[in-house]
Amino acid sequence: MSDATPEEEPAQGTAEDQGPVTITQGLADALADKRESLFAEFEIRDEFPPEVVREAKDRTEGVQQEIQDEIDERRDLRELTTWTTDPADAQDFDDAISIEEAADEYHLWVHIADVSHYVHPDSTMWAEAVERGNTVYLPGYTIHMLPPILAETVCSLVPNEDRLAHTVEMRLDKETLSFEELDIYKSVINSDERLTYKQCERRLEDADAPLHEECTLAYDVADQLHEQRKADGSLVLNPSRDRAHTIIEECMLKANKAVTHELMWNRGVEAMYRVHPQPTPEQWNEALKEIQELDGVSIPGDAWGDDPRKAVNAALEEAPDRQLNKIQRAVLKVMPRAKYMNDPFGGHHALNFDIYGHFTSPIRRLSDLINHWIVHENDVPETLVELCDSASDKQKDAETAERLYKQFMQEVGLDPYAVNNRGVEVTDDPEDAQYDRPETVPE
Repeated sequence: MSDATPEEEPAQGTAEDQGPVTITQGLADALADKRESLFAEFEIRDEFPPEVVREAKDRTEGVQQEIQDEIDERRDLRELTTWTTDPADAQDFDDAISIEEAADEYHLWVHIADVSHYVHPDSTMWAEAVERGNTVYLPGYTIHMLPPILAETVCSLVPNEDRLAHTVEMRLDKETLSFEELDIYKSVINSDERLTYKQCERRLEDADAPLHEECTLAYDVADQLHEQRKADGSLVLNPSRDRAHTIIEECMLKANKAVTHELMWNRGVEAMYRVHPQPTPEQWNEALKEIQELDGVSIPGDAWGDDPRKAVNAALEEAPDRQLNKIQRAVLKVMPRAKYMNDPFGGHHALNFDIYGHFTSPIRRLSDLINHWIVHENDVPETLVELCDSASDKQKDAETAERLYKQFMQEVGLDPYAVNNRGVEVTDDPEDAQYDRPETVPE
């Protein structure tokens, strides 16, 4: 993506009640061949070198004692009510939230897995992460940035176990939602529960359910943050986001913004900032004209002369569902690609943030891992510019590979969305398969 849709969660599944898509072995082989060709074309590393796996395995040993040894050096937040919310098929949980309300402020904690405690510049895992740049999500297949043996165990904020975290603690003014106080520090947390998005929705509905009050407060704050972003001119290409996704997206955006404002304004240091250039006025006019010409879609007159992002938001909110994808495509066609830079020059156009960067997903993005290191060590890697360029290129390659893989799936009769949400099960009996290999498989 070009960050025109500022989603903090990767495109993983959300279907919780359906079984996997069933395919024949022949079709599974064709998909594997396509993946291999894409990996070769874009230099995507699927397997981890043995020395990286060994190091990751070694770092999973003696974890609980290591955490106990760390407690005196960190803030002990284990008694704070904390929970995670992720897709049903999430393989690791790298962010958790806590929230409380006072008379004139909201107290929000965003806890991020302290990956940099285990993966640092002197480790082989760090060097491998630099080569990979990010986790690559193909429908039904994931190429991890970090070895799963580490990412899915000691770095995963599983419930009812002590975990090392990097916490962003924010006190938000109730009227303006601005930072009254901001603190970023290493912590130890113990998550009370792991929720899926659907479970979070159910907690919001059931007043007697555990975490109902906390989820309700979190959504109230997140909804205010969302409306404030829209009013300020942030582009919102998915107007029908449910409440659970809204909570996570807005809390992560607020934490990312807090961290990068701390780095830029309070410390004045370089970091891996996320910069999103704006389209030219001619490009915006082209997109708005295309949107206006869609059947059943109109842009309110007062939005035309204000801000193109607000005009798009207004069109999306009133458009019939069948036109949403066309509106999104019209915008994405003219959007420049977002990139990582060592300074925030130009800001993030889609979000309408003057400064922005990534912090909340160090398990799956190199940028976040490096920013964790910079925040804690207050030290900038000498190769930061090269790291920014490489991470930008790797993300572009990953997105292109994902697009080509989905295109191939459609050519062989598979629904990428169904595979992405439900996974794949291979059967040797064509009679049991929902999808069989066609006689001719596109090259």
